[in-house]
This record gives sequence, structure tokens and C-alpha cells, in this order.
Amino acid sequence: MKFDIAIIGGGIVGAATFYKLQKRFPEKSLVLIEKEAKLASHQTGNNSGVIHSGLYYTPGSKKARNCVKGRHELVKFAKDYKVNHDICGKVVVATNEKEIGFLEKIYKNGIENKTEGVEKINLDQIKQIEPEVNGISGIWVPCTGIIDYVQATKKMLEIGSSLNEKSEVLLGYNVEAIHEVDGGKQIVTSRGVFNSKYLIVCGGLQADRLAKFDGVNLKEKVVGFRGDYYELEDHAKYKVKNLIYPVPDPDFPFLGVHFTRMVNGDVECGPNAVFSFKREGYNKTDFSLKDSIDALSYSGTWNLFLKNIKFGIDEYRRAFSKKLFLKTLQKLIPSLEMSDIRPGRAGVRALLLGQDGDTRDDFRIEYASNSIHVLNAPSPAATAALAIGDDIREMAVEKFDLG
Repeated sequence: MKFDIAIIGGGIVGAATFYKLQKRFPEKSLVLIEKEAKLASHQTGNNSGVIHSGLYYTPGSKKARNCVKGRHELVKFAKDYKVNHDICGKVVVATNEKEIGFLEKIYKNGIENKTEGVEKINLDQIKQIEPEVNGISGIWVPCTGIIDYVQATKKMLEIGSSLNEKSEVLLGYNVEAIHEVDGGKQIVTSRGVFNSKYLIVCGGLQADRLAKFDGVNLKEKVVGFRGDYYELEDHAKYKVKNLIYPVPDPDFPFLGVHFTRMVNGDVECGPNAVFSFKREGYNKTDFSLKDSIDALSYSGTWNLFLKNIKFGIDEYRRAFSKKLFLKTLQKLIPSLEMSDIRPGRAGVRALLLGQDGDTRDDFRIEYASNSIHVLNAPSPAATAALAIGDDIREMAVEKFDLG
């Protein structure tokens, strides 16, 4: 089968890219190829469901720009197409004097990144918003929200594919090889071969492997980090009104354990961050020999471990101890008890690691030989997806000569 543009990856970034390209070029035939039987099966469907505000990202970075731009567009999209969401706001809470300096830094980031309504608040104001929270200072971020990202992904593809009867969304097609054929791309899958003039890869946890399939000389590797969640029992849900975040540790590449009210009314606590022995493994004992060898034979993995050895040990201990996980949660909500929480789901983050252990924190999208590869799209990529789709569309217009 022949298409004008093929997109690999059925998460929200792939869906947003399909949606943006099809709207811009309704006459072009597009195909989206996803290996799972369902859309948004990995990072998109297993994240915390937060619409991020732009508070944490370096001003001027792609993350900062796309988060704010993408958030506005995502909220409008959700309103227009009845995607379940709620702009409920969040508090970021400092629990000791050591955190005040970094709290000030992220507040200034918010101002520079044009995060609407962000303000410093004291303990009394924190208590008015989240009565069970303990802290000495905080930030109120009213434009943060929650959303059903799986529903948003499906809606983008539903709208996009309706614009051209020749366009398709294919589920359950695992990409096994990519070849250059007659100036275009041949995509070999587990269920057939597809040809397209151009290719866009939004592969998430498999981004580096798909890039190598396509002949991209990539020095970095994707390494997976699992995040485990707990949930509040029904009798304890009153202790969290909306979203509660700690001040992130600047020396650690994750935001820390937080509380999130979901769109279905559940309240999640987490995630932690532990090395995953399987890129798409959501249970503590999941193991893939291929994924483990791939990660543990790579210098970047060990350099990251060495840079964060204390954090890593603490995270692993907490992953296997409800008592230690609860102790972390009690820093923000002291009244929580063992009977208030139960084990929940897990997600796996894709980190594109440099050989020096650098997490390659900003978004990274590159062009190579009639292909565009999204090589790194960590949080807030879901919030920023429609803005990332714009960037990919503009790169496609320029590099693919679409006009």
C-alpha cells in the first residue's frame, strides 16, 4: 500500500502530528502505524494525566515554549471536542527552608514562561486550597489541569482520518524494518509492507531503535524508568482536593512524588522513578533480556546511576516498601496512614541518555533522509503534543518540500 506520509507511533505525539498534517494537507494520504492493539498504550496512557503549566522548564527552551503554547491549544481542543478535562489548579509546596531557594527559581520560571495566574502563597493560603497539606511556603498555579490523554489521542486521530478517505490508522502492526526504496520509504511490519514518500517516527520508548532501523546514526540510547503509583482509598480521597506537588530536587531528573486527582475522581500518589529492566514493563518483576543488556551495556546508564546513586537507592527501597512510600507522602500530608493508600498502576518514562549520563532534557526532533524522528519527548510532551505537532508539520513543509 502506498501513502504520501507514514507516521509510526500511536501515542499522543504521533496522533497530534497526524492531526496537524492532515488538517494542513487534506489531499495527502496519511497512515499511522501502531504496534499495539490500542492507541496510547504506553507513555500517553500511563502518565499522571496532568496538563502542565510550564513552571519547571528553562525559559526559552523547546519544553517551555511548547508546553505553554500546547497547553492553550490542548485546553481549547478539549473544550471544542468534549474531551474530559478540568482546569483545577495545583499547589507546589516547600516543606523546609532548604527548598525555598528552588521554589523561588521555579516561580521566576513561571513568570518568564508566561504561566498565567502563578502566585506565591503562605501556609494559611495553602491550607485554604489543600487543608491537609503541611508546608512553610508555596506557589499557586491556577492554569494547571487534568485530562484524559487517551481520549484526546483517539479524538485527534478520529478527526484527522475523517479528512481523507485514503488515510488510515492501523493498530497491531509492529514495525520490523525500514528501507529506502525509489526515493521513498518502505516500512516492513508484522502484518504487511507499506510504502510512503515520507516518514515521521514518534516511537517513544522505541525511538532509538526505530531511528537505527532508518539508518540514523544515533549515539544516545533510550533507557526506561518505571514510575509506581499508589491510590487513595475512597475514605481518604477528601485529603486531596486537586493537585499537590513537592518542590523538585534540582539534582534529580524527576519531579518527585505528588498527588493528582484524576478525571475519573480517583486520586493517585506518585510516581517514584526506578530503572526498568523492560522498556514496556509495568510490573515490578517484568524483565526483558534484550532491554536489560541494551541498557546495562551502555556507559550512559552507569554514568546516570553514579550521578544519582543515593537517589537511586532510595527510590528502589521505596518501590518495594509501602511504609517508605507512605513516609514520603507524609512530608506533604502528615495525616495519611497505611490504611489510606493501596498499590496502583505504573508507567515507564523514556529517557534519551547521553554517554555521560545526561538525560537530554529538552525535546529533540531531527530530520534525516526523507524522515523526521522525534528522538526525545519526555514530560511535558503530552501537554505540548499539539505544539510539537506544529513543529513537526513545519519541519515537514520545509524538508519534505510539501509546499
